[in-house]
Amino acid sequence: MTAAPAGAALSPSATDDTAFWKEVAAQYDPTRAVIHLENGNWGMMARPVLQAYESNLERVNRDTSYYTRRGMVKDWMAARDALAATLRVPADEVAFTRNATEALKALILGYNALTPGDAVLYADLDYDSMQACMDSLKSRRGVSVVKIALPQPATRQSLIDAYAAAMEANPRLKLILLTHLSHRTGLVLPVREIAAMARARGIATIVDAAHSWCQLDMTLTDLDCDYVGINCHKWLGAPLGVGAIHIRRSALSAIDRDPANPATDRDTINARIHTGTVDFAAPLTVPVALAFQEKIGSKRRADRLAALRNRWVAQARAIPGIEILTPDDPTLHGGITAFRVAGKTSSADNVAIAKTLLDRFGIFTVHRDGPAAGSCVRVTPALFNTMADMDALGAALGRLLV
Repeated sequence: MTAAPAGAALSPSATDDTAFWKEVAAQYDPTRAVIHLENGNWGMMARPVLQAYESNLERVNRDTSYYTRRGMVKDWMAARDALAATLRVPADEVAFTRNATEALKALILGYNALTPGDAVLYADLDYDSMQACMDSLKSRRGVSVVKIALPQPATRQSLIDAYAAAMEANPRLKLILLTHLSHRTGLVLPVREIAAMARARGIATIVDAAHSWCQLDMTLTDLDCDYVGINCHKWLGAPLGVGAIHIRRSALSAIDRDPANPATDRDTINARIHTGTVDFAAPLTVPVALAFQEKIGSKRRADRLAALRNRWVAQARAIPGIEILTPDDPTLHGGITAFRVAGKTSSADNVAIAKTLLDRFGIFTVHRDGPAAGSCVRVTPALFNTMADMDALGAALGRLLV
């Protein structure tokens, strides 16, 4: 459908793949000032989702507490239930947060099964704020903090081996942070296998699925982990300011209540989060975002994002001096992938490369710091991007070093 009106339905039975993705792209209104390949910060709402959000915002603004103190709780719980159903976990194991960072902070700082002398572990590709939370456990819980560098280039087995070696080298290890899909390079960890190894040794795992859910074809049951933080405003395309926390009922007692919640409250997952007043319209719009994505399909969406990624990566791998940091193994990447110009490992180098792509070629990307081997440039396509956008990046990289 060209110039699709707000709320127009997709045609999931379309047989022409190019036509279908043109139809999907027509549901978005991205800036035309640049080729936008930095869609990892948060995801754009499709037009039907934006329309629903504006309607919810209008109602909250119009009815204020007459709505929020009466009918909103029912609507909020219905939105939560819809999210839990898509995640394939019980509804009482999910609560809304404002983002994955808030969820993961509650999990890491609230984990109460640590004793002085224990150890906790994270990796170089984990999110900065979560690394800081893990570091803080040294003073908060009296534990030692272990940081490892993930192998690069990586294979599925080398990643498993890296965590196995860390577990073996640190016999008092009790908690591991695992980022399912790294925001730095797009590397996907075999979380289920690593978590199973950890569980066999009595080690808990907290999973950062901020970028994996709705970028990959997965649900929380695929991870088989007790503690997970996700974002709804990234790849689901819900309004900005919505995430969720998942805690298995059997593991709830190991996460402290938020101190702002009185002990007289029911002992539920909601007691682990205290956000105060939020943008109520944002979580209330989640069911519309879920319905929009359901029309596309989880596997079809993941395959499209991977295909966009593969299009430019195949061209970049043939360019001398361009290093692709994310493996081509389809189990180890989604849509995000990072590259580096050989020898250009500093933050300043990669800020300059991203600036050149924007200034010379009109392509918007972002530099990322943090990988042990050096900084890089991250490329993050979205569903509104085209194969022509990917070809433009491939051509730009070919001219970058001349």
